[in-house]
Amino acid sequence: MKKNMTFHKKKVWVVLLGCMLLMVGLMGRLVYLMCFRSDYYYEKAKELHERERDIKAARGEILDAKGRVLASNRTVCTISVIHSQIKEPEKVIALLSEKLEMDEAEVRKRVEKISSIERVKTNVEKSTGDEIRESNLAGVKVDEDYRRYYPLGSLASKVIGFTGGDNQGIIGLEVKYEDILKGKPGKILTTTDARGVEIDKLGEAREDPTDGKTLMISLDANIQKFAQQAALKVMEEKQAERVSILLMNPQNGEIYACVNVPEFDLNDPFALTDDLKIQSRIRTAGKTDTERKQELLNQMWRNPCLNDTYEPGSTFKIITMAAGLEAGVVSPKDRFYCPGYKVVEDRRIHCAKRTGHGSQNFVEGAQNSCNPVFIEVGLRLGTDRYYKYFRQFGLLDKTGADLPGEAKTIMHQMKNMGEVELATVSFGQSFQITPVQLAATVSSLINGGRRVTPHFGVAVLNSDRTEGEKLIFPVKDGIVSEKTSGEIRKILETVVSQGSGKNAKIEGYAIGGKTATSQTLPRSANRYISSFLGFAPADDPQVLGLCIIHDPKGIYYGGTIAAPVIRSIFENILPYLGIEKSNTLDPVVEGN
Repeated sequence: MKKNMTFHKKKVWVVLLGCMLLMVGLMGRLVYLMCFRSDYYYEKAKELHERERDIKAARGEILDAKGRVLASNRTVCTISVIHSQIKEPEKVIALLSEKLEMDEAEVRKRVEKISSIERVKTNVEKSTGDEIRESNLAGVKVDEDYRRYYPLGSLASKVIGFTGGDNQGIIGLEVKYEDILKGKPGKILTTTDARGVEIDKLGEAREDPTDGKTLMISLDANIQKFAQQAALKVMEEKQAERVSILLMNPQNGEIYACVNVPEFDLNDPFALTDDLKIQSRIRTAGKTDTERKQELLNQMWRNPCLNDTYEPGSTFKIITMAAGLEAGVVSPKDRFYCPGYKVVEDRRIHCAKRTGHGSQNFVEGAQNSCNPVFIEVGLRLGTDRYYKYFRQFGLLDKTGADLPGEAKTIMHQMKNMGEVELATVSFGQSFQITPVQLAATVSSLINGGRRVTPHFGVAVLNSDRTEGEKLIFPVKDGIVSEKTSGEIRKILETVVSQGSGKNAKIEGYAIGGKTATSQTLPRSANRYISSFLGFAPADDPQVLGLCIIHDPKGIYYGGTIAAPVIRSIFENILPYLGIEKSNTLDPVVEGN
């Protein structure tokens, strides 16, 4: 009996001791939570009772060289619903279906969804958002937002680019300068009770957004507009596939215009242009309609001046000329004979003039755009030395232009370049470069030997449009000597004043330039690319223009159809840029 009582006493003490230890443990845990973890659980409690909504920042504007707005914002609304606060769901469904022009079943699905906040529709016109707000239906939230707006429509569409539904840049300058333009979103914070209903007395806490900064670019809307009209005119006249025009300052790399017609409507960037609508009807094996449309949209959004390469033809003779003069393998007075072809190894390579140009000096060979003359210069240089100048001129690298997706030069590998390849490259065939690469390289050859970076960005502006930060781009000196650069300018001026580029001549201005006509692959298709590269004034170039016409019908010679395009543009923009008329340059050589 005593043993049983002793056993029970011990059991009671064990239980009491256990309870005491449990109490101590609970008290210790409570002290730990209250003293050491209070901040953590305070934040957790706040999360349960606070609801957060983003306020989008206004995206920074894009301004042209004269301060004209190219990209701005329009106020729109985002409509959302909070399930726990809705008191009259059927009224909410009916109102949103009507005002937002949405299917009732889709609206019902969102209204009845149990979530802290459900977005119904974005990019709603402000007038519609105001009407929904004025209904005062519980649980319906109308937040003001921004949608990108492009006041000039399709102007420079492939340069400026556009934004998506989240207001982030997708192509062009909009994506390249995303970090500058996007800004920082703000927040609206509301407090709710345990049921998720907002507590009116506590009101809203608001963190204002920081708007994006404004980007000023070198592109001039007036110059772009005129160049775009000129491109559309020649495209229609020659029933061409497409036309590209690039205008830049060869002294600093600022791009005044970059045209790629047909352009597209920046305010409706997912609508195919008429020519692509026709293509969209053509079904491609293994691709759905959606995939096919996306492929066509990607094609429509491409900027051929930077994203695509082409065979430059005789405009590339400027590079061969520069390398030959710089290396000393040719001088302006050197004489050549053209029988209408040149035999290289076992290949007879023809001149554009099959009957030949006969005896001529180097300057006359440039004026006549004679293939055998430039083949001879290329062969004198040799593969190793020619490649040395490719690298020195920057041809094998990207230009670093401030647009996404720049393509790289497609050139023979040096080990695979025999004499035939060397010969064809010397007059601009059998390889491909981008238009912007050609423009940047020629700029360095005519500006005294400085490799400038072609670019649009000029400055980042403060909210009051005062300059906050000037954008700086790399410049590399020593591309060619001043002497060589001067000789190139003089020779190319005679190409316009006396040679194949005479259709670019403007009374009172010394214009330099080079024509080109290249045949695309396969050669049997008889498709051509006609182009002209010109600059003015020839003695001190301030503007360089490149016009490329793809697959023109009828007469396709660059000197006949592309040179007049640059002439018409220069006639209008040279006075606009304040470039005064002057006498032509002195002859580069005397006699023959």
